[in-house]
Amino acid sequence: MSERAHADVRPRRSGDTYLTAHGHDPDRFVEVGSLSKVITGTVVAQLAKAGVLALDDPLERWLPEAPGGTGITLRHLVEHTSGLPRLPPNLTPKFRDPYASFTDRSLREVVRTLDRVTARPPGSVSYSNLGYCVLGLALVTAADTPYQQLVDRHVLVPLGLEPGAMTAHPPEHRRLVRRGVFGFGRPRSTWTLSGPMLPAGGLWATPRTTARVLVGLAVDRALGEPAPSWVRTSTSVFHDGATRDSSVFAGARADGNWIVVHRLRGDGKRTVDLAVKTMKEATDEGR
Repeated sequence: MSERAHADVRPRRSGDTYLTAHGHDPDRFVEVGSLSKVITGTVVAQLAKAGVLALDDPLERWLPEAPGGTGITLRHLVEHTSGLPRLPPNLTPKFRDPYASFTDRSLREVVRTLDRVTARPPGSVSYSNLGYCVLGLALVTAADTPYQQLVDRHVLVPLGLEPGAMTAHPPEHRRLVRRGVFGFGRPRSTWTLSGPMLPAGGLWATPRTTARVLVGLAVDRALGEPAPSWVRTSTSVFHDGATRDSSVFAGARADGNWIVVHRLRGDGKRTVDLAVKTMKEATDEGR
């Protein structure tokens, strides 16, 4: 498997087409990075529909340790308008794993000091991984249910997928890991994203599962209007994501065409460019 390995799931009116190259496989688990935010946002939307919580609930309703008066709501967290910085404060930089030091205890400490952590007033658009960490904690608290069970119950099973089809802990024998190595020939490990970072970017899934989730949520709209965690334009909804060694783009147009591109390389911009180019070519060819 080379660094250029990718799975390209392209739109077709006559049926789904799965194009793979350089050893990639649409049926093996890979990191989907910040596409996890779409899943978290969908869980929040479904919990709101069920009356468990409301998007405009103040954060402190569900996390009482949060200081009052911040003005941050669950909607702010979903829509990246909370004013929180992109990353948690005081990460311990590590060459191999920058998130290893960000624990559940660290997240609780951040929540207790949100009035000092916030970089901008609520309402200001600022992409925030930290915001989704806080959001994940709030929804788990509100529903009194672990994150994985919320994903299974409110996203995967309603879309006809098996529980665990998107997960922080893929079956070991089905993991698809790059062959990148450090010195002395040691395999390069993945980042620690299975803890408090999970709702922001820690899920794994097969590219085929990712495609089914995209179609279910953004094309068929089986769970209703796509959650506010999707990025919207006048003609499409989409989201991308990247870790150190993996990147993905999933998007659907208003005409029903869609695409998923996953690459075993953390160059997210290249992955987005590839997806946009492919969609444009499909449009030009009338597909």
